[in-house]
Amino acid sequence: VQLQASGGGLVQAGGSLRLSCAFSGRAFNMYNIGWFRQAPGKEREFVSGISWSGGSTQSADSVRGRFTISRDSAENTVRLQMNSLKPEDTAVYYCAADWAGDSTVDITPLPYAYDFWGQGTQVTVSS
Repeated sequence: VQLQASGGGLVQAGGSLRLSCAFSGRAFNMYNIGWFRQAPGKEREFVSGISWSGGSTQSADSVRGRFTISRDSAENTVRLQMNSLKPEDTAVYYCAADWAGDSTVDITPLPYAYDFWGQGTQVTVSS
């Protein structure tokens, strides 16, 4: 399994970006996918996650109502639509895959639970 995150960039506060996470490998529909971010000097934090079926999502309080996660099984891609961006959203954003093969594994905000990670994409929001 390989994950490739893309779509980051520089945007002004209030603007929007859409991140994509391309999944390569088998059994895309057997993984919960999470987005995390890490700002300089801070720990990696959970942003948003989507279940293997797409039927369940979770988001951190800091982004709820502004960010929307979705998955496209035809393209093996998970997207994170980010609206009303704030300077505090500035970070490197990573996508990660957590095996949910028996369909009972819930979305988790814990980074160590994820099996595979993408390389990260930089998001910078200017004030």
